[in-house]
Amino acid sequence: MRIGHGIDVHRTSHDVTRELWLGLVCIPDGRGLVGHSDADVATHALCDALLGAANLGDLGRHFPDTDPEFAEAPSRRLLEATLALVRDAGYRVTSADITIIAERPKLAYFMPTMSEELSALLATPVSVKATTAEGLGALGRVEGIAATAVVLLEEI
Repeated sequence: MRIGHGIDVHRTSHDVTRELWLGLVCIPDGRGLVGHSDADVATHALCDALLGAANLGDLGRHFPDTDPEFAEAPSRRLLEATLALVRDAGYRVTSADITIIAERPKLAYFMPTMSEELSALLATPVSVKATTAEGLGALGRVEGIAATAVVLLEEI
């Protein structure tokens, strides 16, 4: 068995037309995040945890922000490609847990859908939780959103 941990942080966009994506779900009342892809911090943290557990490096190594192929890429695409890399390395996911750190928007309503979307793609339960930064620092000032993820892999 292998354990992986991932973290991702993106700053809030000033572009009011940019959509906010978290855990493969579009959050209608949220300000989008700045990033080369859709900036879905929850899914990016999950990808990093998966790659780390399989000893495959990180998201930037496989999908660099200098590659125009990944400009505005949906994180679903990145996660599908990451899962293929993990399978090719001889592992399958047995468990995943994500925590999103955001003052706003409130995410309780969306977390079950995030869990369902991610669980379906990973073919295993994915827990999604959220917390705030209690008003502290850049995250507390709503200058961005962060996420952490932990995964458990087993050899196929």
